Amino acid sequence: MLLGSLPDLVHEHLRRAREGSAGRSAHTLYGGHDKHLRQTVIALLADRGLEEHDSPGEATLQVLSGRVRLEAGDTTTDAAAGDLVEIPPMRHALHAYDDSVLLLTVTKRLGTGD
Repeated sequence: MLLGSLPDLVHEHLRRAREGSAGRSAHTLYGGHDKHLRQTVIALLADRGLEEHDSPGEATLQVLSGRVRLEAGDTTTDAAAGDLVEIPPMRHALHAYDDSVLLLTVTKRLGTGD
């Protein structure tokens, strides 16, 4: 089953981020609270980000467009369109250098009540 065209989702979520006051948009494409795998498209406008937050489980971030910085502890990783980044299992933050769209893939920890 086709969940969506990634190029179309990039355009749609950048549009939504530009229309909203928060400068971001997110939508879960696959999974949910009762599933162990979740994929979410996240759009962030330039100079916007996600403040430091806990790791939701094993996760990767694929940059579909733009450039971002992932900060986790003393480690900073810059990534651009086409890059796939592992999110460390610790508190982390994300900053967009440019208008950016990401695909977040999370495997939830088993046995945590999630």
